[in-house]
Amino acid sequence: MNIETLEFFGAMAGHQRLGPDAMVLRGFALPFVSELMPSIADVEAVSPFRHMVTPSGFTMSVALTNCGALGWATDRRGYRYTAIDPESGKRWPAMPDVFARLANEAATAAGFNDFDPDACLVNRYLPGARLSLHQDKNERDYEAPIVSVSLGMRATFMFGGLKRTDPTIKVSLYHGDVMVWGGVDRLRFHGVMPLKEEPHPLLGSQRINFTFRKAG
Repeated sequence: MNIETLEFFGAMAGHQRLGPDAMVLRGFALPFVSELMPSIADVEAVSPFRHMVTPSGFTMSVALTNCGALGWATDRRGYRYTAIDPESGKRWPAMPDVFARLANEAATAAGFNDFDPDACLVNRYLPGARLSLHQDKNERDYEAPIVSVSLGMRATFMFGGLKRTDPTIKVSLYHGDVMVWGGVDRLRFHGVMPLKEEPHPLLGSQRINFTFRKAG
């Protein structure tokens, strides 16, 4: 058996619901992996991963890039979506077809039909990288869900409430897992704990995560 087959059977315990409109689809992305990996490389070749700076001057430990009509960016001026890569001055790479297809099928499986994302934020985590609790609030359309795909090393995802101080659920996300949240759960705080050094057979000591949004 290949890696994807073994991990698929390891994920067969089923999907995990985290809220009325939030669900982890275990192993959902595994059938797409052979198409996803070269597509990620194509995106990176046009708009390389970079460590952006937050408005407070903090350099993010997670490296990121974007594809689609819009891309998420941050600097001293604030958080925002833009059609232009601020490093190259050119448009972000087009969203690969396999990305859009996976996002739509995962959203449908979680109960959100006709999801048509216009932005995909691609994150690369190395050991020790983390993402603090935050809400996704820069999008104009809160009716659309967030679809988040995990590849590579395991991550511990924190899923909280509508206030930063609310308790969090801690969920392990494995290679091929897809998390979808929207509806009443759309503005829940979430983050990722520091990544542990647990090399993955396919991607080694990294985690690639991409999140699809309807931003415009």
